[in-house]
Amino acid sequence: MYGKSGVGKTQLCATAPRPIILAAEPRVLSLRGYAIPVQRVESLAKLAQVYQWCASPTNWPHFDTICIDSLTEIADVLLAGLKVGAKDQRAVQRAYGDMLDQMLGWVRAFRDLPKHVYMSAKQERSKDEATGIMLYQPAMPGQKLGPQLPYMFDEVFAMRIERDAQGAPVHFLQTHADSQYDGKDVSGRLAVYEQPDLTAIIHKIIGHV
Repeated sequence: MYGKSGVGKTQLCATAPRPIILAAEPRVLSLRGYAIPVQRVESLAKLAQVYQWCASPTNWPHFDTICIDSLTEIADVLLAGLKVGAKDQRAVQRAYGDMLDQMLGWVRAFRDLPKHVYMSAKQERSKDEATGIMLYQPAMPGQKLGPQLPYMFDEVFAMRIERDAQGAPVHFLQTHADSQYDGKDVSGRLAVYEQPDLTAIIHKIIGHV
């Protein structure tokens, strides 16, 4: 899932079945009032520790969904640690390469756990010089990680907000790609636009609805 700031990516975690949240920043104000466990991920060591906890079958009765909010911030934390001591451009480039390799490894590791896994990312936009169309995709540090992320998942959604005829905001999930937004639904069970409810979407995908 990716979307612009304030669109509701964090709050969407509350709609997942029995979630836990792994957060790179101590801000989950949009979830105030929900009894959802939150683990801070402020370093690579903490990320590894939390992964080991999530991967242990002993802990599986405590949650059904792992929510990583967000990949963008975790990558920023990881990159900052890798850049410590980098004194020249070559060392900085090496830090970006190491960040790419490590992030892809961690994404695969969490993705393949036998639980529902929701990962959010910030959104960035760029202009297609040939057509002039604005393009939207997951925002990640560096030039390579963001474009690679959609290939790693069966379900890729853009979280969007528009105004209805009365001017009221309407939140929805776009599940298929178009000329501006990246997206896909390998299950083939979802409409192009879905309500922002992860439990309902999971039920559709696995055939309960």
